[in-house]
Amino acid sequence: MHYNLLIKMTDYKQIIRRNSSIRFGKPCVRETRIAVYDVLGWLAAGMTFDEILYDYPELVQTDILACLAFAADK
Repeated sequence: MHYNLLIKMTDYKQIIRRNSSIRFGKPCVRETRIAVYDVLGWLAAGMTFDEILYDYPELVQTDILACLAFAADK
């Protein structure tokens, strides 16, 4: 992982958003219906970044890192 990518994650709020009409206002990745808690659950279950990105092509690595940054900030 590149250091520059990690620096950009200090502002995960550009990626993680809440919308009351999507997933009951849970924090989601951009305008998708993929909740932060979904991504964290997949990681906790042992999925790799590559497996998540393969299963959910609408995501990119930065989205997963933003979910981790969001969780770390809470």
